[in-house]
Amino acid sequence: MKTIKLMLAFAAAMLAAVSCGTKEAPKKVLVLYYSQTSNTKTVAQEIANRLDADIEEIVPVNPYDGDFQTTIARCMQEREQNITPEIKPVAADLAKYDIVFLGYPIWFGTFAPPIDAFLSQADLSGKKIVPFCTFGSGGLDSSTRALAEKQPNAEIVPGYGVRAARMAAVPKEIDQFLKAAGFMEGEYTQLEAFADEHPVSDEETGIFNAAVGDYPMIQAEAKTVSSRPIPNGTEYLFTAVPLPREDNANMPPAGEMKVYVTVTEGESPVFTQVIR
Repeated sequence: MKTIKLMLAFAAAMLAAVSCGTKEAPKKVLVLYYSQTSNTKTVAQEIANRLDADIEEIVPVNPYDGDFQTTIARCMQEREQNITPEIKPVAADLAKYDIVFLGYPIWFGTFAPPIDAFLSQADLSGKKIVPFCTFGSGGLDSSTRALAEKQPNAEIVPGYGVRAARMAAVPKEIDQFLKAAGFMEGEYTQLEAFADEHPVSDEETGIFNAAVGDYPMIQAEAKTVSSRPIPNGTEYLFTAVPLPREDNANMPPAGEMKVYVTVTEGESPVFTQVIR
């Protein structure tokens, strides 16, 4: 009997040792970002604070420190001349990190040029890359595709994007995003799939127009819509087609677009993202 007890104790000890030995080590996380107006910096800090992650800013040698029009003019010139801006060396040892949250503003439909410069220099092979961005109307999807092209050997996972006009929503949305993606523990709202698409009603047309009416870059007419419930409201996914541009009647059609609109109880409709 004593021998059996000793054998059982030994087996239990071995099982405990194996369990301890196979426990997965915590992932090392870096939040790396470029920000011109501080919007992307705000999102980066929110992520880093919640994950207790290291954080670093990507800094151009020659900063984009002009106003909006000056920045656009410089960016257009660089694109036409195929110029990638020089950036200061990143201090973080990228080899030490398993997960990199990469943040940027959207310019011309994709990540800002300093991120292009970083991606041209860095090798993120084998790492999990989580994009996050700020924008006027959209660009998360297109910039994620471009990121995958730049770093084909990295694992690019679904990211987070927010309009500059909706920065007040960042803390709550980041909390939900990180929990839903498995980076944080805790309860979060599991959203339903969108219902079947149908032609817009007069009421839904009014919701669409109210959401995009004060944004000059969206001159479009909603054709179809689907919807789903969200906490304290409804989210709509409109398919819309551009209207003729009064300022440039000869401009070719831009093609249909997807416009996400939320209507929260007691608040006016607001669009959250456009996918062209």
